[in-house]
Amino acid sequence: MRRYAAILVALAVAVTAMFCSRDRKRFFSHEGVVWTTEYHITYEASRDLNDSIQYILSTLDMSVSPYNKASLLSALNGNATSRTDAYIRRLLETSRTVHRESGGAYDPTVMPLVNAWGFGYKSGTLPSRAQLDSILCFVGLDKVQLHGDTLIKQDPRLMLDFSSIAKGMACDEIGRMLTRNGASNWLVEIGGEVMTSGVNKRGTAWQVSVDMPDDGGNAEHESALTLSLDSGAVATSGNYRKWREENGNKLSHIIDPQTGNSQVGTLLSVTVTANDCMTADAWATACMVMGQEKVKNMMQGRRDLGVMTIAADTLTGNLIVWSNAALASHIQ
Repeated sequence: MRRYAAILVALAVAVTAMFCSRDRKRFFSHEGVVWTTEYHITYEASRDLNDSIQYILSTLDMSVSPYNKASLLSALNGNATSRTDAYIRRLLETSRTVHRESGGAYDPTVMPLVNAWGFGYKSGTLPSRAQLDSILCFVGLDKVQLHGDTLIKQDPRLMLDFSSIAKGMACDEIGRMLTRNGASNWLVEIGGEVMTSGVNKRGTAWQVSVDMPDDGGNAEHESALTLSLDSGAVATSGNYRKWREENGNKLSHIIDPQTGNSQVGTLLSVTVTANDCMTADAWATACMVMGQEKVKNMMQGRRDLGVMTIAADTLTGNLIVWSNAALASHIQ
């Protein structure tokens, strides 16, 4: 009996140890390339969740990527279907909110204009004013509606491009998956868009560096400042990397959906913090379109959105940094 009791105790200890080892959490890190940009994901969990991360990235690519010819969005843009899915409907919902609050500065139907300026998936020459005006006839979020899961376009040439918000959605979706699987401490970064929860390995809030604008092509990024986040998102948009020169004029991939013009002003970058990364991502683009003064007037008193702008002083050549109180509270 004593021998049997000893065996049972040993089995109980072994089983307990096995389950405890399964529940023991540690930090995992994954990185790779998606949508031609790098991603870095760090999380504390009891098991490796990379398979779920890859599933989300693959599913979103097949849904919302305008550069994947097999995606649902490509089919919608090509009028091969009018049926949407939950991802596209959520993107449209967030886009409409930011479109309305920004006075039309944010608009995911801008793709034909982006292509016309040569920054999309089609190469283009410098467009004339007449060409831009003709394209503007089928650009505008008010020209597309949802009836249930059916997308209704006023003009079949209208196209949707969620490049300025899809990376934010991916950060949000991966964050939700990590939380569902018991991870409370994680950081998801895709192409500079970041979603956070909890603390890092050192037990402190996540530190997110914001790059200093630099159009000189330097491989190494200089940090303008560091934000401290234990929840929420941060996104940055700028015109200092994705640009080209035509006839001595600098052209930016930031396109004003209301005028059709390539936006090249003194505003170099905008960083936005928000509760979710989709919202931060879209607002960063909207603010770049709006310009420095409009951003300051609109965002000065907002508490739900933290905003920082970095602009060039044309007189001195120095950089001018401005932020509202909501973003300043995160500065390390």
